[in-house]
Amino acid sequence: MVWLRTWIVLLALTAPALAVQPDEVLTDARLETRARALSQELRCMVCQNQSIDDSDAPLARDLRILVRERLVAGNTDREVLDFLVERYGDFVLLKPPFNMRTALLWLLPPALVGLGLAILLVGAYRHRRPVAGAGALTAEERARLEKIINN
Repeated sequence: MVWLRTWIVLLALTAPALAVQPDEVLTDARLETRARALSQELRCMVCQNQSIDDSDAPLARDLRILVRERLVAGNTDREVLDFLVERYGDFVLLKPPFNMRTALLWLLPPALVGLGLAILLVGAYRHRRPVAGAGALTAEERARLEKIINN
């Protein structure tokens, strides 16, 4: 029973908290649903790894309000996203599109993983490959070894 309570508390603490304030919520349920969906796609420029829907930062609140204002004004979801990308750049999107400006963002992580794997493979190959001349001892080395063993 104690474990069950512990798990419930841990789950409650790790669940994402929505930062949307009651005064931000739109009365039109359809528009609010669209606003929430858009807010999940937009990056908090302060927190950077959170959506504006999850962030308590003042800028995230401003962006949530801006999204709702644009929806109330009659903008489509695409128009709202285009407006924010024009204003803040592709970085405002949690999943930025692949283009010339974001190519490094998309290609650098796989390139680094590939480089790391290549380094590991080369290291493993070098470790397994015998070193030339490492097998037999010279007469001088044998004499020194005999001397060390006998003393």
